[in-house]
Formats: sequence, C-alpha cells, structure tokens
Amino acid sequence: MKNTPAVVLNGQDLTIEEIVAIGIGDRKVALDPEALDRCRASRKFLEQEVAARRIIYGVNTSFGPMCNKIINDNEIETLQVNLIKSHAAGLGDPLKPYIALAVMAVRLNSLVKGFSGVRVELLEHVKEMINAGIAPYIPECGSVGASGDLIHLAHVALAIIGEGKVFYKKELRDATSVLQECGLKPFRLSFKEGIALMNGTAAMTAIGAFALFGAKKLLRLACINAAFSIEIFGGIDDAFDEDLHKVKPHPGQIQIASIIRDLYEGSKNIMLRSEMHEKIRKQQTEGVVYQTSINVQDVYSIRCTPQILAPVSEAIDYAVKTIQTEANSSNDNPIIIPEKKKVIHGGNFHGQSIGFNMDSLCMAVSELCTLSERRLNKLLDGKLNEGLPEHLIPETPGLAMGFMGAQYLATSTTAENRQLANPVSTLSISCNATNQDVVSMGTVAARKAFKAVSNAKHVLTLETLAQLQALSFRNAPTMGKATRRIYSQLVKQFRIYDNKRIFHDDLASLRKFLFSSQFLDDLSEYIS
Repeated sequence: MKNTPAVVLNGQDLTIEEIVAIGIGDRKVALDPEALDRCRASRKFLEQEVAARRIIYGVNTSFGPMCNKIINDNEIETLQVNLIKSHAAGLGDPLKPYIALAVMAVRLNSLVKGFSGVRVELLEHVKEMINAGIAPYIPECGSVGASGDLIHLAHVALAIIGEGKVFYKKELRDATSVLQECGLKPFRLSFKEGIALMNGTAAMTAIGAFALFGAKKLLRLACINAAFSIEIFGGIDDAFDEDLHKVKPHPGQIQIASIIRDLYEGSKNIMLRSEMHEKIRKQQTEGVVYQTSINVQDVYSIRCTPQILAPVSEAIDYAVKTIQTEANSSNDNPIIIPEKKKVIHGGNFHGQSIGFNMDSLCMAVSELCTLSERRLNKLLDGKLNEGLPEHLIPETPGLAMGFMGAQYLATSTTAENRQLANPVSTLSISCNATNQDVVSMGTVAARKAFKAVSNAKHVLTLETLAQLQALSFRNAPTMGKATRRIYSQLVKQFRIYDNKRIFHDDLASLRKFLFSSQFLDDLSEYIS
C-alpha cells in the first residue's frame, strides 16, 4: 500500500479514479464523521418505526413477490441471512479481486450517505475488510441489474458474515479464517442490513468505473496515435485547423482536434496548406498539369479523426458523469429519511442509467478499434503505406514476415468488439414472478464494456508498436515537440521487430507499459 491519504467516504464525491485506486490497493478508505452522524440518525428513526410495528419492506416483510408475507419479530434477523444465502447464486469466473474490493467500496459509499438505516458498526466492519484487502469471491454471472446487483452483492454480504470464500493475498480461502487472521469477526446482521448490502448497483458501478478508467487511457492513446500517423505519412494540417472545427462545433470534435494539433505542433513532417499549394504550383510549372504527386487530402482514418473521435470522447465524458452520480447515490429500497420521518419504497436500485451508458461505451470503444485497425492496415499494406517497407519488414522480405501475422490480432479483435457493441440494456426479460417486469441488464452491459476495453487495448497496442517500427524508418528526428517527447518515452520500450523474437512478447511488454503504468495518465506534461 502506497503512503497516500485515505479516501474519505461521505456518499457525495467519490470519483472513478478513487474507485480504481481503492480496488488496486493504492488507497485505503476512511469514513466521514458527519456522514456517520447521518447514519446514526437514520438507524435511530428506523428502530423507532420497527418498535411502532410499522410494516416496512424487507424489514418485517419478505421480499419481491412475497412482500405480503409478514415476518415475526423474533425472525427478522434470520430473514436477512436467509436472503443472502438464497441469493448467493452466481456462477462463472469470479470478478477480479481488485474489482471485488471496488464493489465493496462503492456499496459502502452509498450506505454512508445515511439513507439505508444500517448501523455504524456494519460500516466500520466493511471499511476494515477493504483496508485489509479482503476481497469477496463474486461470480461474474447473475445480475439482471433491476433490484440492483442482488446476486453479486449477496456474495459480498456472505463474506461480511463470514460465509463463502474471499481472496486474500492472492489466495482463495474461507471467509471466516481470513477474518480471524485480520483480527475481525463474522458480522452479525440486524434487521434491514442484509437487504441494504444487496439492494444496490455497486457491482455494475465498480465494473463500469474500471471500464471507463481504461477507456480514458485508450482515448488519450488514440490521439497520440493519430498524431503519429500524421507524422509518419506527412499529412496536411488542414484537417485539424481550428477554424474548420469551429464551423462544426461538437465539443468532442473541437477537443480532439485541439489535442492532436498540440501534439504535432512544431513538426517538420507535416505539410502546411501554403506549402502544399506552392509545391503544386511548382509541379504545374514543370509541366505536371493534370495530376499532382501530392495527396490534397489524406484518407479518412487520418483526416476525419476529430469527427470520428468526437462522439467517442463525448460518450466517455457522459458515462463518467453517470457512473460517478450512481456511485454517490442512495440506490437502496426502502429509503430512510429521518428528518422528514419518511420510509419511502421505490426503485432507486434500478440500473438503467448504467446499462445505457455502458452500451454506449461499447459502441465508442468499437469505433476506437475500427479507426486504429484501419490505420494499422495502411501502415502494413505496401500499396497504401507510401514507401514504407511491406509489413514493416526491416530486411529480407519473404523470409521475414514482419507484422503480417500480428495484424490478425487487430482484425479479429475489432470484429469481436463490433459484436460487443450490440446493446443489452434494451433486452429486458421479465423475472421474479413478473415483479421485476422491466430490468436493466446494467451489470451485463458493464461486464461487456470492461471486456471491450480490454480488447481495445490489444488493438491500440499493436498499432503503437507498428508506428514505432515505421518511425524507425523515417521522420522520427523531425517530429513535433510533444510527439517527439512521447516517442522518446515509448522508444525505450521498443526494439525493431526482425523476426528473431516471438511477437507476443513484444506486444505483452508494450501493453503493460501503456496501460499498467502512469504513462498515459496526463498528456499535459508532454504538451508545452
């Protein structure tokens, strides 16, 4: 654990970056004292309502379509445990331990808002589990994303009460033994606390946070690769002119064009509009009247980058806003508002907002792959790459195959991401005896987005590697200020591929540097 300050959870301002940092173990968590006071008030009011024998869903009634069944006072704690055990019914590969820890942190942040009526002792217990690195075993399949992530969060609740399995120090072990090793005891739940742990959107939110963290890096790399493409092929600066984009003022388009302009600023490889006209006039003077050797316009995968990445950038920005709103919301049922003496039954657990945004993110990431794969093809095709060696082979074409085989990775993965771009949040299936008659599939959408982001990292890594190979043949010394700075960092991770190594090893090494380091966290340090 790095010596960094704890993330103070107050239910109001948890960010995607903090969710990721908690999950990977870079930050611990603390609980805001004022938030805990709100939680105490909420619990006190709920206790008063229960003592007054008010009928409250999930406290002294059963669940879902059985909510008309009243539970005896001496069984209301057993009800909570029965709910957890019956709904801990997931299957499939487990979520990564770092995502499972993030799920706990997101759920804890929601409970800390003070509208769920749980005891402070439960909040402290969950905090201690997170800080100890105890990650619940959470199977990936099971949530329909309507009454929250019931199955996923039931597996979280199992770990809290000392049942089931947990990951601890990279080992899968029984929850009870790990809790004891960490100086904790299995937590005994009181009324409302089982459903409060389960009735939320923490799984889809945490998975979505990791997907978005990766997507933001991908977008930054896509801008770098766009600038590298212009440097390699000596593109014309017209396509990125500020005035061009002002007359089609989509915010994402203006932003992307500005970033790419800043990246290649000062380049001697890129032709200015005035230089292009001067060269064409010179060719006409020399007798070349009907055809010029200069491409007046670059291919779309270079020229239209700001227009193509505009909706990608905007989709990511909107999804960030949605995920952070959800992470700082009370998505329980019922909601306890003590100052207004209200116990409100509703549907804040529904994950439609997450589902829609994760489906949109899949579309955005698919488009990133399409753009990258087409630029890669231009680099490798001897008929299109404007004088670069075929398949970027440094020597002995035929005997050596260069990047020929690796291209299949980009092509097949791009096709897979196009399939993942099909929406799932519109595919509601009624369940729960038709009580949950419209469901969000938000967790499926988030898992799909996480997979799409992981796939896209493969594609953009390969394009980056190919661009470094291309720059080893030409134009590297005359790059712009920012592109040159970035290139100088990347080239330390690069060796010209000459068929003497297994290609996978080069890809795996560069992918780790691009996406598991701080290299792409901030482009401003390269842009002066």
